[in-house]
Amino acid sequence: MALIDLITPEVVIIPLSGQNKPDIIRELLTVLDRAGKVSDSEAAYDALLAREAMGSTGLENGIAVPHAKTEAVKNLTIAIGIAPEGVDFDSIDGNPSRLFFLMLAPPDQSGPHIEALAEIARVTTSHAFCRLLLGATSAQEVVDVFQEE
Repeated sequence: MALIDLITPEVVIIPLSGQNKPDIIRELLTVLDRAGKVSDSEAAYDALLAREAMGSTGLENGIAVPHAKTEAVKNLTIAIGIAPEGVDFDSIDGNPSRLFFLMLAPPDQSGPHIEALAEIARVTTSHAFCRLLLGATSAQEVVDVFQEE
């Protein structure tokens, strides 16, 4: 399954209002819960925080990819959030994160989870692509950017 197949306006938040890592994770998870993608948001939240405790998923260049495996989802699911001002996410380069890709996968589906992480890594290496995402003013614009990629 391609990443674009998982990205719909209902799972995109612009702008994120959270000011710290737990708030951002909770906000993105709430979107997935409202979209009916998560059966137990507290279990998913705990799984995400446990994964963060193993090492921050705040990468470089303003990208963060909080992710976890949990029984709270039946299939790979993703939420995307944009924080134009940036949020401290304990990133590798020490800079604030602005683009967030929260992913959840069931424990028995490693393949799609790894493929989606690789696809996010690939598309976010393009500074032009990231600029387009950061310039988006609506959830539909984010979906459009991924469809044109």
